[in-house]
Amino acid sequence: MPDRSRDPIDHRVIDRRALATLRQREDALFRERTPRSQAWVARARHSMPNGVPVAWMVGLYRHAPMVAKGGEGAYFEDIDGHRYCDFNVSDLAMTMGFAPAPIVAAVSRAVRTGAQFLLPVEETLWVTEELARRVGLPAWQFTLSASGANTEIIRIARFMTERTKILLFDGQYHGHIDESLVEASDTGTVPGHLGLSARVAQESVIVPFNDLAAAEAALRGNDVALVLTEPALTNCLLVEPAPGFLAGLKELAARHGALLCLDEAHTFQFAYGGLAGSGRLASDFVTLGKGLGSGIPFALYGMSEEVAAVMETHLDVYYGQKGLATGGTTYGGAIAVAAARAALEEVLTEDGYARIGALGNRLADNLETIFRQRGLAWRAFRCGPRSGYCLSDELPRNAAEAARSIDTEIIDARRVFMANRGIWEAVASAGPQVSFAHVPADIDRYAAVADEFLGEIVG
Repeated sequence: MPDRSRDPIDHRVIDRRALATLRQREDALFRERTPRSQAWVARARHSMPNGVPVAWMVGLYRHAPMVAKGGEGAYFEDIDGHRYCDFNVSDLAMTMGFAPAPIVAAVSRAVRTGAQFLLPVEETLWVTEELARRVGLPAWQFTLSASGANTEIIRIARFMTERTKILLFDGQYHGHIDESLVEASDTGTVPGHLGLSARVAQESVIVPFNDLAAAEAALRGNDVALVLTEPALTNCLLVEPAPGFLAGLKELAARHGALLCLDEAHTFQFAYGGLAGSGRLASDFVTLGKGLGSGIPFALYGMSEEVAAVMETHLDVYYGQKGLATGGTTYGGAIAVAAARAALEEVLTEDGYARIGALGNRLADNLETIFRQRGLAWRAFRCGPRSGYCLSDELPRNAAEAARSIDTEIIDARRVFMANRGIWEAVASAGPQVSFAHVPADIDRYAAVADEFLGEIVG
């Protein structure tokens, strides 16, 4: 590609007609390249709505569906034989890459010796002690998903505070739990999805991220049980906290009698110990999920000594008294524990995070070079291994500002364009994520395809 790095940014705009033409062409090409996937999904519609076992498997991509065959490292293959370098990493559930050897070995051993006992296994203690060291919270519990973890955290917070409301931030997503499936409107908080009772909106309050004054106003009524937030918003592209925001939030929550949970289901993949651990951010709870990026379905949540003491004295047992509703038959099983230990001990190491952080910077640097050369006044997001496209010369401070960069016409066209060239792009609300399996050549290949795409649509 020609060197235009010294050219001034001239704020050229996207040619929408060229973009529409490209999208139509690439959609047709994708269907032509994936006939077995299209036939499989057509047949599957007779036994699964939309031809998929989970609605997200078609709804997140907004192009013709595809069926995976298998993967290894940073690459996977579809049933038509096409190979893709994965930058979606199953929305952070596969940040270790496909079939990582330590996970395969650990899980295989656990399956051979017993997958579940409804009793702890010996190495559970290693996992919880290691997480306490990294994250800074002393006590831990397992669930199957971050949704399940946040559900239990909300129950505990409501019991401890004798309050019911949850304070959330615009742009949030904390799993498929009723309390967080809400959104802000001109009239207040409203259900954000179908099938929800109007009552859930009465228990949730939403304010802008990075706005301590708005948070304090919401807390002033002394009826909020839990403040629930990611350390950086990751489901509206990326919004990082302003200096002092999270520390200020903890101080406000404590002053007004609420508890604070930092949801690191995504951001634990951004830094060693997560953003909470690496920054030594104070909180009452921390949520971890996505099988820590192994693909094995498990999650955990950490808690303060005070919270742990409450759990110990209000155990859910069958002796007539009421206890806290936590736990599940398959929670904390041997497979989850084996995967967690292997992940923490052999993949999610300080050196590993340093390597993918450097690759994340390489990706962001490459994107910003392309933007500049293409005459676009855009920025690249960068938070460890996460990058992405900010369609402005200023990074967003809240979800409303981030939404200006969620241009679905560009995103949807880029996704299918990249798929046709062997790159599996991130979903619309996220951004390309470097995995522990990527190497520099993968980053440079992504950048080359991104540049080719922009070359066709920049006016």
